[in-house]
Amino acid sequence: MAKSIIAAAAVLATVAIAAPAQARTARCVIKSEGGMYRGPCSYSVQRGGTFTVKPIGRRTIMPGVMMVTVFVDRDGYADVSGLTGAGVNSRWGQATRSRRDSACWVGDGFSVCAY
Repeated sequence: MAKSIIAAAAVLATVAIAAPAQARTARCVIKSEGGMYRGPCSYSVQRGGTFTVKPIGRRTIMPGVMMVTVFVDRDGYADVSGLTGAGVNSRWGQATRSRRDSACWVGDGFSVCAY
């Protein structure tokens, strides 16, 4: 009996770790040299604060960009990229968390905010 309880717990732990992050609706403001998106978005957070945003109600955030991911690599610093309709992951650059608005990440020529 104890072995089956341990086995069941191990299976549940594996499923919990492998489960994708639950998306929630947020309000996004994304600015870049290619345009701006201000509106509802699907917001998914992963371990370590990394998150992805996708627009709700339209296919792209701005011309050619379907989603944006902020990869937090250390506290206050992240790499930002946008996924194109062709499946190309285009690197936007490094960003730092805004001191004025902690929901925003700011880089050279772009910002990503999710509220």
